[in-house]
Amino acid sequence: MPLPRPLFLGSEIYRGSSYGLTHPLRVPRVSTVMDLTRALGWLPPAQYRASPRAKPGALEIWHTPAYLAALQQAEATQTVTPEIRDRHGIGTMSNPVYAEMFRRPATAAGASLLAGELLAAGGIIHHPGGGTHHGMPDRAGGFCYLNDPVLAMLALRRAGARRIVYVDIDAHHMDGVEVGFAGDADTRLISVHEEKRWPFTGLLTDTGGGNCFNLPVPRGFNDSEMALVRDALILPATAGFAPDAVVLQCGADAVLEDPLSRLALSNNAHWAVVRALMDLAPPRLLVLGGGGYNPWSVGRLWTGVWATLNGHDIPDRLPPGAEAVLRALVWERASAGRNPPGHWFTTLRDAPRDGPIREAVRDRLTVLRARL
Repeated sequence: MPLPRPLFLGSEIYRGSSYGLTHPLRVPRVSTVMDLTRALGWLPPAQYRASPRAKPGALEIWHTPAYLAALQQAEATQTVTPEIRDRHGIGTMSNPVYAEMFRRPATAAGASLLAGELLAAGGIIHHPGGGTHHGMPDRAGGFCYLNDPVLAMLALRRAGARRIVYVDIDAHHMDGVEVGFAGDADTRLISVHEEKRWPFTGLLTDTGGGNCFNLPVPRGFNDSEMALVRDALILPATAGFAPDAVVLQCGADAVLEDPLSRLALSNNAHWAVVRALMDLAPPRLLVLGGGGYNPWSVGRLWTGVWATLNGHDIPDRLPPGAEAVLRALVWERASAGRNPPGHWFTTLRDAPRDGPIREAVRDRLTVLRARL
């Protein structure tokens, strides 16, 4: 039987875990979404499942045993040798040694593996702790130690989903997922990401063996442009593939307030993509998190994703309990965090950020649409 209602996969491990006092992922994200959805009355126990921690053997369907052993050893000793750092990319500024550096990503990976199993007969799952799309088989990258989107897609396929569409609207290109599935005729990969930004992959001309649709977009990418991309590329490319499953990586770092991109979306743009993919009615829909480094914008955005998946009306003004969750957040090392605007506390929905549709966006869409 399909899941009767959307299911939220979360974990308390995210509440007290941090990559370090100066790292962008020092901010609370998944725990904020859990607290907000509960404060709004949107997360009854029947729709919540605690994420399991994946065992190393389960992770070996894509990651190498040597890399998994290095992660566990680094967590246990809280140090890495120069050789391990150079070989596996851990113990760096981007991918530091920290207390839960294996347990936390293994929990996100466990949830993605579980999602594939739970969606065997169909349904909708929201896993905001997922979306770590930069992880490589034997190397960390871009704050990602494991690649849970790849693991989710492998689990979906093992559970019966033959044709999978992966859509990624994070500000950064999905390099690890492309490594995992480039050239796979039963997978279609669609990435909308900021041009000339790390990891500097995902060029318009990069077809990944024919199944990748990479759309690098210019700085200032706005809601009007995303609406065009949604309707002219994401939806027809998804529907035309007739997928058995859709995985959406809904990274929150493409909004205007995020410190690690120069895009200008509002959270309405993300919710509209979620709603549109739901309207295609794929048998299985998995929505992951991803980037997002402003604690207020990421918490509000992913809470709105959960509202969209459930058909909840987003209130104009948050009730006191939800407002208290947002007022308790701290972002002391960012100027915006020291003087946040009032609507970050009182609303989920951003003001729309419409604007002109630039020729660069139109021209690149024309190139990709010619391949459909």
